[in-house]
Amino acid sequence: MRMWIQEGLLTIGEEQNLGKREMNATKRTGIVEDPRYAGHCMEEDHPECPERLAVIYAMLEEPEMKESFTLITPRPAEREELLLVHSQDHIRRLINTEGKENVYLDPDTRTSPLSHEAALLAAGGLCLAVEQVAKGLLDNAFALIRPPGHHAERDKPKGFCLYNNVAVAARRALLAPGVNRILIVDWDLHHGNGIQHCFEKDREVLYFSIHRSFFYPGSGGLREVGKKDGKGYTVNIPLPPGLGDGDYITLFEQILKPVAFEYKPDLILVGAGFDIHFQDPLGGMRVTPKGFAAMTRSILQIAEQCCKGRVVMALEGGYNLAGLRDSVREVLKEMAGMQFTDPVEMLATADHRRMSYVLWRVRRVLRRYWKSLDNHSGGEEEKPALLYRVRERLAPLINYLSR
Repeated sequence: MRMWIQEGLLTIGEEQNLGKREMNATKRTGIVEDPRYAGHCMEEDHPECPERLAVIYAMLEEPEMKESFTLITPRPAEREELLLVHSQDHIRRLINTEGKENVYLDPDTRTSPLSHEAALLAAGGLCLAVEQVAKGLLDNAFALIRPPGHHAERDKPKGFCLYNNVAVAARRALLAPGVNRILIVDWDLHHGNGIQHCFEKDREVLYFSIHRSFFYPGSGGLREVGKKDGKGYTVNIPLPPGLGDGDYITLFEQILKPVAFEYKPDLILVGAGFDIHFQDPLGGMRVTPKGFAAMTRSILQIAEQCCKGRVVMALEGGYNLAGLRDSVREVLKEMAGMQFTDPVEMLATADHRRMSYVLWRVRRVLRRYWKSLDNHSGGEEEKPALLYRVRERLAPLINYLSR
């Protein structure tokens, strides 16, 4: 029997059912799941389609997965929660799409009659998952929701996104006792412009984004480090295409971990985009399902040391159905303690020359804000050769222009 959480309450014997878990799952991992997310449909052949969740939900019925997770029934986000991030006009605009066909909100984003219901359940489901983890009823959770959210701005839907799910959940979590600092890790292929703009003046949220450079939405440059009191609390690492498991783990181990340990978050949220999978049609990156497992383990290690393991993931992108399914499976196994991937073992697969240049650039910008990145090697790092630096700076632009 699966355990269900609905609207903040355990509906069948909280203590009794917390003990009823698959023997190979050592953590209480929640998943937000609901068929109503399929009500959001854009045009035929649009990559952000209901089938994305259908393949994940089918995977959860596999024998080794079926009894290993706590199911969370989402609730709609409340207007007061949405107003923590979005304007009244933004909310009214989305309400006005209800029951209507083919309302185009931007060139990439349109709604169907049930889209707004799905968007409310996406933001509300993530808020509920965060609440349960913060209260200690769950160790961690993965909100398997759609539509995604990290491109949505205060007053504008954008890039397949209606409400900014992660931003809403983070703002709401900061109102709870004991949550004063939140780390948001965004590994989606695309920069989360909406999340950055929501928190770029704040110290209560550290936004860490690894994304493809010279790519949609065009933001997320290395020198975008935040504004006013929030300077240094936005960490952007734009990457050229073609990088894989070892490269991402290098950045997690050598940049994310030192900064996170110095920041000491009370909660970690993850914008889990799987469009960096090596088969993704929008991607150009080479991350494998095992790479996602290793990235997840790195984040869990940070959480165990800083915030009692409190991690909540939210599904963002990922458009190859098989790659999405297989990668989410690996992430969930790590979260539930069904397997333990050692991230360090993947470092050997990195493109070390390319990574040394990326690390040099990142540390040069961020070391003034984070002591853990200042003189990381015990002294001033050797500057990469001029010709190599020029080639690496131009490579993404050349790749973009040659498409």
